[in-house]
Amino acid sequence: MTTDPNLSPGRFVDSDSTNVIAFARAAVGDADSDKEKARRLFYAVRDDIYYDPYVAFGQPETYRAGRLIEVGRGFCIPKAALLAAGARVMGIPARLGFADVRNHLASPRLTELMGSDIFTWHGYAELYLGGRWIKVTPSFNLGLCEKFRVKPLEFDGETDSLLHPFDEDGRRHMDYINDRGSFDDVPFDRIVADFQSRYCKLYGEYGEGVDGDLAMEMPDNV
Repeated sequence: MTTDPNLSPGRFVDSDSTNVIAFARAAVGDADSDKEKARRLFYAVRDDIYYDPYVAFGQPETYRAGRLIEVGRGFCIPKAALLAAGARVMGIPARLGFADVRNHLASPRLTELMGSDIFTWHGYAELYLGGRWIKVTPSFNLGLCEKFRVKPLEFDGETDSLLHPFDEDGRRHMDYINDRGSFDDVPFDRIVADFQSRYCKLYGEYGEGVDGDLAMEMPDNV
């Protein structure tokens, strides 16, 4: 068994979970290069798992790739964990990257709950392809992008895929304001501590879940 943390299963990047292995194999299909495997994994995570920011932030299971497949929806961190886990299944070294971003187009509902338009600990995957680390963001599914006129992210297997600074109508969208570095797995305790202190109202409503649910129904005004 490999001891490379970028290829080994983690607590949240659980590349040894049966459903993660099945998801990765189905997504990759007959692809015969790491580049094409990574591309297919990206699009499967981007579009087969719906983006939902109203989740139980304080529950560890919310962040686990295998659980994300079960519920079918989640926010940026577990989606990044699933992409990294799928890559590891395919023998592609993968880790997680985090940054703080300002979302100029966040809905009034979400901004009011957060008390800010700054999203701390925005997560993405980093895949080792072609001899270097590439940043890959599978957060927003295509249907959500079309609904809110946000440019969907694409991935060619060779260059970074990061959130667009402008939307389809030229409005400011995302700014990266702080790089938090790379991690082998989700730094759960650090993330939850920051969410509790920064987003008190959002955490109070969704942090521990509702009636034990780990994924909330997607509202119209995300």
